Amino acid sequence: QVQLVESGGGLVQPGGSLTLSCAASGIIFSMYTMGWYRQAPGNQRELVASVTSNYRTNYPDSVKGRFTISRDNAKKLVYLQMNSLKPDDTAVYYCNADWVTGAGVMNYWGKGTLVTVSS
Repeated sequence: QVQLVESGGGLVQPGGSLTLSCAASGIIFSMYTMGWYRQAPGNQRELVASVTSNYRTNYPDSVKGRFTISRDNAKKLVYLQMNSLKPDDTAVYYCNADWVTGAGVMNYWGKGTLVTVSS
């Protein structure tokens, strides 16, 4: 059974920092591109960071320079370090695992963790 479990969300003041963690089980973790997405009320889910199996990272301009994604294959964990947080970063943050194989796409989601940036 595949599970992605996020943790680390909460309330933080503007300008503050927060680190999210995602623990994976039931997958060959090292083969997957791991990503963090977020969805604010009324908005579509959007990518905020991804890291491939060979550690290549990708960020949209909205978080570049503020967010850092990292992975620990031995522990099957992926992290999202978020600095200089803004109220616009308020959203539910989801962990994603994605692997394009010859047999098809294997894609899994966590249930999300809420991040609220407010004074």
